[in-house]
Amino acid sequence: MSQLQEIRWHGRGGQGAWTASELLAKAAIIEGKNVQSFPEFGPERMGAPLAAFTRISDVPIRLHCSIYNPDVVVVLDPTLLKTVDVASGIKDEGVIVVNTQEPPSQVRKKLNSISQKVWTVPATDIAMKILNRPITNTAVLGAVSRATALVGLESLEQVVRKRFRHELAERNIAVIREAYKEAIIDDS
Repeated sequence: MSQLQEIRWHGRGGQGAWTASELLAKAAIIEGKNVQSFPEFGPERMGAPLAAFTRISDVPIRLHCSIYNPDVVVVLDPTLLKTVDVASGIKDEGVIVVNTQEPPSQVRKKLNSISQKVWTVPATDIAMKILNRPITNTAVLGAVSRATALVGLESLEQVVRKRFRHELAERNIAVIREAYKEAIIDDS
C-alpha cells in the first residue's frame, strides 16, 4: 500500500455507507494504520444520495477535507450510476467496486472509465440470502477487501464482532466472506 489511500463511498441514506466507511477504518486501525472516516450529508432524507469517506495511511494524516481524487470508489446502490458521477476525480490507476449483478464490463461502459479496475459484486443478493434484508454495506466491505487488500478479512471480522451482537455479527461475517468470494473484476 502506498502511504495514503483515499476511498469515497456512494450510497443512499439508510444503506450504511458511513457505517461501512467506519468499519473499514476500524479494521485498518487494528492493522496499525492511521485513519479518517467521515460522512458528507446535510438534511438528506432516507434514500437520498450521500457520500462517505475513508482515508488509510501508514503515516499520520494531515488532510482535513473531502476526497476529490479517490484511489477507490465504492457504490452501494447501482441506481446511483445513472444519477451521480461516481467516478468523478478517480485516479487513473483507481479501483471501482459496485454492488450489481451486471458484469464489470457493463459497468465500465456506463462509467466511461478507461484505466480503472472495475469490480462488481451482487451485494444485495448476498445480503438477502444471508441476512434476509437488502443491507449491502458489509457485503461491499468483503468486495473492497478483495479488490484492494487495504485490510484483511480477519481485521474486518474483528470489528464486525465488536459492532454487532453475536448472531448478527456472525451473519454479517458470512456476508463479508461470501462477497469476497463472489467479487469479480474486469481490468481490461
